[in-house]
Amino acid sequence: MSLDIFLTNNLTNKKEKFIPQDKNNVRMYVCGPTVYDDPHIGNARPLVVFDILFKILKNQYSNVTYVRNITDVDDKIIKSSNEKNISILDLTKKITQNFNKDCIYLNCEKPSHEPKATDHISEMIEMISELINKGFAYENKKHVYFEVKKFNDYGKLSNKKLDELVAGSRIEVSDNKKNPEDFVLWKPSEANEPSWNSPWGKGRPGWHLECSAMSKKYLGKEFDVHGGGVDLLFPHHENEIAQSRCANDSKVFANYWLHNAFITMSNEKMSKSQGNILKIKDFRNIKSGQVLRLALMSAHYRQPLDWNDKLLEDCENTINKWYNVFLNIETKLQISDEILKPLLDDLNTPGYIANLHQLYEKASKGSNEDKRLFISACNFIGLLNETKEDWLKFKKSKVSISEKEILIKINQRNEARVNENYEEADKIRDELLDKGVLIEDKDGKTVWKIK
Repeated sequence: MSLDIFLTNNLTNKKEKFIPQDKNNVRMYVCGPTVYDDPHIGNARPLVVFDILFKILKNQYSNVTYVRNITDVDDKIIKSSNEKNISILDLTKKITQNFNKDCIYLNCEKPSHEPKATDHISEMIEMISELINKGFAYENKKHVYFEVKKFNDYGKLSNKKLDELVAGSRIEVSDNKKNPEDFVLWKPSEANEPSWNSPWGKGRPGWHLECSAMSKKYLGKEFDVHGGGVDLLFPHHENEIAQSRCANDSKVFANYWLHNAFITMSNEKMSKSQGNILKIKDFRNIKSGQVLRLALMSAHYRQPLDWNDKLLEDCENTINKWYNVFLNIETKLQISDEILKPLLDDLNTPGYIANLHQLYEKASKGSNEDKRLFISACNFIGLLNETKEDWLKFKKSKVSISEKEILIKINQRNEARVNENYEEADKIRDELLDKGVLIEDKDGKTVWKIK
């Protein structure tokens, strides 16, 4: 009998045993990218976190459906299109392609479905009509709004009360609304903006609506897990719950709500306003995706993760060490519950990584069977997915100096040491290190290897 999975549910603020609505059809929805600009490292965290949850669920259940949407109609997209002087279609296509490359680079599995918002406008119009007919939404001047006061459980996810909500704090202020907290479901499009015909005139949907419409189509009115970054908890996820439950006449929308914490740099949130954005694509040619993936797992998903050079260096050294016992294995071994136990306890990736270190120590001294188990345990969370040859080839391609030049530098350093010019010898060592080459003095000889 497999061990139970426990998840911290932000809807109840408790760690709870995971009990799917249907153990033969486990369903998960995660908010995907708004494709207005290339994804940054902060966007990478939920990709890896929920990829790991997908793997855990598949390990425990026979059928898991994972939906992650693509937002390809949004105010940010329109603004970016105008700034870049590129059509919205060309922009969203390009950014979506880059996003998919980032997912491959980070070794994330493809979701079961990856629906685009613009392919589901009819489902959104249908849901808006339902909300109007049931008295939860109203039209005014070709805008349609959800009337928040009509939903008694509003604020339950974010622990916010209506009288505490501040108009203008991520809430659109408009004279068209009955109340400041009401949020838009449909709005007219300006000239040269994307638009679709609707009962309320030509326009486009509000951002919050798309996830409700697409999750209903692919997962049904109620499902098991809804995930995303903590910045989406309010108002996005709060609004999803309100409109979905009211449109669908359901007591729940998703049973378990998981949110990953921010990535920080020097303990400041990564954001454009801080000017500290690091795009995933900028790492592709300088770091293996495995290094970034391990770094993104190095802290518990509910805790902030500070991104820095030392973190990446430590993760690269770890993977480099782990490749010392690498074996090409065709059939992966079943991972025991004892090894998986940290992951089953609210995705405790640091705890699982600690188990990997123990397995490595055993593998480095043990049999091929121990090595197979270690490799299989790494593969389970998407690590050591390349051959050792590919790993070394990638590292070697990043070295900005030829082998001939390395040997010349080593000879120059040896001469400097013979002449007791240790300052020059250290300078040469540091120059090689900067170019990705580590030298070591062993048994009277100087050997080099790629850092």
